[in-house]
Amino acid sequence: MEKMSRVTTALGGSTLTGRTMHCHLDAPANAISVCRDAAQVVVAGRSIFKIYAIEDEQFVEKLNLRVGRKPSLNLSCADVVWHQMDENLLATAATNGVVVTWNLGRPSRNKQDQLFTEHKRTVNKVCFHPTEAHVLLSGSQDGFMKCFDLRRKDSVSTFSGQSESVRDVQFSIRDYFTFASTFENGNVQLWDIRRPDRCERMFTAHNGPVFCCDWHPEDRGWLATGGRDKMVKVWDMTTHRAKEVHCVQTIASVARVKWRPECRHHLATCSMMVDHNIYVWDVRRPFVPAAMFEEHRDVTTGIAWRHPHDPSFLLSGSKDSTLCQHLFRDASQPVERANPEGLCYGLFGDLAFAAKESLVATESGRKPYAGDRRHPIFFKRKLDPAEPFVGLASSALSVFEIEPGSGSMSWFVDTAERYALAGRPLAELCDHNAKVARDLGRNQVAQTWTMLRIIYCSPGLASATSLNHSVGKGSSCGLPLMNSFNLKDMAPGLGSETRLDRSKGDTRSDTVLLDSSATLITNEDNEETEGSDVPADYLLGDVEGEEDELYLLDPEHAHPEDPEYVLPQEAFPLRHEIVDTPPGPEHLQDKADSPHVSGSEADAASLAPVDSSFSLLSVSHALHDTRLPPDFFSALVCDMLRFYAEQGDVQMAVSVLIVLGERVRKDIDEQTQEHWYTSYIDLLQRFCLWNVSNQVVKLSTSRAISCLNQASTTLHVNCSHCKRPMSSRGWVCDRCHRCASMCAVCHHVVKGLFVWCQGCSHGGHLQHIMKWLEGSSHCPAGCGHLCEYS
Repeated sequence: MEKMSRVTTALGGSTLTGRTMHCHLDAPANAISVCRDAAQVVVAGRSIFKIYAIEDEQFVEKLNLRVGRKPSLNLSCADVVWHQMDENLLATAATNGVVVTWNLGRPSRNKQDQLFTEHKRTVNKVCFHPTEAHVLLSGSQDGFMKCFDLRRKDSVSTFSGQSESVRDVQFSIRDYFTFASTFENGNVQLWDIRRPDRCERMFTAHNGPVFCCDWHPEDRGWLATGGRDKMVKVWDMTTHRAKEVHCVQTIASVARVKWRPECRHHLATCSMMVDHNIYVWDVRRPFVPAAMFEEHRDVTTGIAWRHPHDPSFLLSGSKDSTLCQHLFRDASQPVERANPEGLCYGLFGDLAFAAKESLVATESGRKPYAGDRRHPIFFKRKLDPAEPFVGLASSALSVFEIEPGSGSMSWFVDTAERYALAGRPLAELCDHNAKVARDLGRNQVAQTWTMLRIIYCSPGLASATSLNHSVGKGSSCGLPLMNSFNLKDMAPGLGSETRLDRSKGDTRSDTVLLDSSATLITNEDNEETEGSDVPADYLLGDVEGEEDELYLLDPEHAHPEDPEYVLPQEAFPLRHEIVDTPPGPEHLQDKADSPHVSGSEADAASLAPVDSSFSLLSVSHALHDTRLPPDFFSALVCDMLRFYAEQGDVQMAVSVLIVLGERVRKDIDEQTQEHWYTSYIDLLQRFCLWNVSNQVVKLSTSRAISCLNQASTTLHVNCSHCKRPMSSRGWVCDRCHRCASMCAVCHHVVKGLFVWCQGCSHGGHLQHIMKWLEGSSHCPAGCGHLCEYS
């Protein structure tokens, strides 16, 4: 693992020499610090506190500061710092809240000098003033920062961030009175040690806890911060408001950040978890590290440049119980393995393509592709010869723009805003969405919604005109297809329906049951039979209304104007004689035997033999429901959703998923649904359709998606008196035992809806505050602030 290269650096009258090396420690390290002359390093942890000499070939243990028979929590160190003016002075931050100073010049074995026990929880960071030898600053998990004068036994001043725990404190190198502090709520505060009552400046730096910060050794106003959001940000503090000038995206939470000496744009970082490597970044190229050290096998807990004016040596401690010295010349360079080619589509269809300059000709000599009608726009950054690795990852970028107007996504926005996904019956949702799609000229999508309505809605909701079969010309009610026969091959006389005599006023259903051996013939030609004024395809069965009832054609009751028909011998082969006639329906037999039925009606209802050359069928009740169930179309609907998703229209796929719900959810795997949802939500957020995006998340059928709007929704409330976080038990603060939510108007506890001013933090009952602000714009608490309710 060790590399044999060696570097010798001349620093004033001294010389630094060394190589990449490491040594094994007795326990994991939490922090390291280097002395002023860069000849020794101190390593501190929960079970280790030792000083090592840095020699040319190895680390040599010089002093063990953990002395005594009984282990003490004062020796369990979370941080350690070596004074840069006094080589015998150390300070440690203990996990029990104690700040300890150590005097290496004491003749006894125990080098402990002073103990400060004012913090109530773990001290996360200690920092000496760069020019004042007796000033020590500490930041604790209890949310307080304390400034100690080592000539006194107590703290000089206490700074309250009125927030969550303090993770790091750092004195400014260029500004004598200023120090920066970082907090777990994502804020960074700047303080003047002369004014402990309030901070000079506060701003939100990260989306989550800020674990570390470091002032630039050369630029007075640059402050680097690292947080759990996997970002390192460089802030310019010389402006009126903190301005972010650089941002580096890493792959894990940033635990430590240190500017590289003599290199204005370089800084080193290490991770708190997952990633074991140490990276050196050029903030001007934030996506690929300039150098990477891979010696550690566990999380790196502390990093320090060996000398403030030497950029070649970096020291690190890790949880793998090793102490390493890294030579920058031996670091691996990820930029060497970087792919110089890249391809990316823009939101509106623009295409960007990057490739090596040697593979891409100049704009004048470029021969465009024959099918490419768009001319590329070339961007070429002017290279800085002094920039490291300048020749290793240099690419030429071509951008192909779409034709003006051809990539408009207005249809996507309009569809997302106008679609109805819930709150109505399924039929209305399908009709509404089909109309929206039709208005936007998306006819295929509109037809799809109409088909879904027909498949999943009841037949009564569909009009008869949309069906292929109907009863007669005047039929207005659609029926499921029962049986049909072809009249094309029959005689013309059968084209006119002959109804039974209804002169007796009987309103019963006249039905006749046909011989069970009747043959069903479908009309394949879909033509009208000669001599008939109705369609050739018949739909027989129970229907309501006089125009929709079918009766047996009886020659005795035929209309006088109809000529008598004689069946030709060659029309049909004669059937065998019907011997057993099936009985008629019971209700018809009862009516036929009843004394209240006339003879003509009884004859009509009887099953007298009919001409055996043809058979007719009239069904009183549906023999079976031939309408296919919606489950029959599930596979087709799933294929349709996949088709739209593959075409890039995830909007249609997700909308149908939400509208149909459980009808199709079971047929599509969870991973595919989650992929569709995330793609659609990402598009909605790109177009700033936040309300639609939230509605999709709320109505989603995927468990992984429905929980997205339930994350990061916790509201942390502090007591208005002692400024400490409130518990979730009630309205009384656990520390000061006072009611936190007091109405500024009625002076009672607010147990319901509470509204407060973000400027002065005073508030109360919603109705009381609204009524107060109708007559006055000043705060009802009397603080003089001009409040506004919007």
